[in-house]
Amino acid sequence: MNAKTDTGPSAFDKLLLVVAIAMIIGGIVAFYSFPELPSVVRALVVIFATIAGLTTAMMTTPGRELWHFIVGSRIEVRKMVWPNRQETMQTTMAVIVFVLVMGVFFWVLDMFLLWATRLLTGQGG
Repeated sequence: MNAKTDTGPSAFDKLLLVVAIAMIIGGIVAFYSFPELPSVVRALVVIFATIAGLTTAMMTTPGRELWHFIVGSRIEVRKMVWPNRQETMQTTMAVIVFVLVMGVFFWVLDMFLLWATRLLTGQGG
């Protein structure tokens, strides 16, 4: 039996996350609370508060786990083989042709069902 259990973020981590959220909200509130300041200064306050909040959040266990997830995702994306221009164009054309064929098919089916419904209900003339 595995003795290691996941207890989630600690109380200190939760406190840091609350502080981080408060920093970001504080920056936004400061932006709207001081309309007499130049817009550039207010924007810099929001940017600084956001950076400070994100930095604080990244110091927590969930923040570090998120960072490791992002790094791992970037590594996996680099391993992907992306289609070249020709493959992309061929696939796009196949999708367009299929959509057009299905559109015509459902239009004809709709017309047939409309005709059949009118015939069965006696509304056709």
